[in-house]
Amino acid sequence: MDIVDRATRSRMMSGIRGKNTRPELAVRSFLHRAGLRFRLHAKLPGKPDLVFPKYRTVVFVHGCFWHRHEDCPYATTPASNPVFWQEKFNSNVRRDKKVRQQLEALGWRVLVIWGCQLDEASLRGLAREIQKRE
Repeated sequence: MDIVDRATRSRMMSGIRGKNTRPELAVRSFLHRAGLRFRLHAKLPGKPDLVFPKYRTVVFVHGCFWHRHEDCPYATTPASNPVFWQEKFNSNVRRDKKVRQQLEALGWRVLVIWGCQLDEASLRGLAREIQKRE
């Protein structure tokens, strides 16, 4: 059973943004301070959050809840209407996999950082991974 009524839940869910989220802004800020320059939401499959043309690398900043980060405490399933939510989550995961395959087929390296991984060490590791040339 949901702890809020349908109207409140609808209002809350409609406030969730797809671009310029708090985790995305944190990643962008860190990487910019680290001297990495990028483009935002380029017209590539899946519209990656960050694109690094110099390194032929794209970065997705995934929310653990929406993109189902495995073994993460934030990847919960709402108690109300679980069938709807499970299908929604499965659809998101299928789309993420398809987008990754499309980008890799176009020659892009695809990196993902999860919302729960926004600590200093993880962000430094992401910056190092972006700068690798294969």
